Amino acid sequence: MTCAQVIRQFYQATIMTATAQQLQFIKDSIKTIPDYPKPGILFRDVTSLLENPLAYAASIELLVERFREAGVTKVVGTEARGFLFGAPVALALGVGFVPVRKPGKLPRATLSESYELEYGTDKLEIHTDAISAGDKVLVVDDLLATGGTIEATAKLIRRLGGEVTDAAFIINLPDLGGEARLNTLGIECYSLVNFSGH
Repeated sequence: MTCAQVIRQFYQATIMTATAQQLQFIKDSIKTIPDYPKPGILFRDVTSLLENPLAYAASIELLVERFREAGVTKVVGTEARGFLFGAPVALALGVGFVPVRKPGKLPRATLSESYELEYGTDKLEIHTDAISAGDKVLVVDDLLATGGTIEATAKLIRRLGGEVTDAAFIINLPDLGGEARLNTLGIECYSLVNFSGH
């Protein structure tokens, strides 16, 4: 029995279907920290979900079930919390996991893509041999806010010849416009929970 089969059996034995109760359980496991990192911000702390093994397992299972029959050939996770959700999803789907990282963190040849931040720009990188032409790629991250990080990630994947039409998140902050932004790029967003505000 492979590791992926063991994980699937564990998930299937403990978490059966996506129900409103499960989604509420996941949402309730995410702590809200007011005025962090600055006044007026309600920070959604996904690390509290990670501390609860049942909530963490449920979130992975729901993402896996959503994309099990989608023909995904690679899962890409964005630094850093995207790794925590993307890697187990890839394992359960039986496909490779590809990290997209900040500059200077990947050892082989890379492509880079800049993106806008509130007060400047940042850059992401991917190994040039991580995605093959024709790969159907699912992008996974913990939270969707403005969509800038995922837009840059999708550009990297597409530059390598991969197809990206889906992105999955634990949390969506719809008031910040990220989902609408990604939809204009041909990327459908799937989120387990939504929170209003910033």
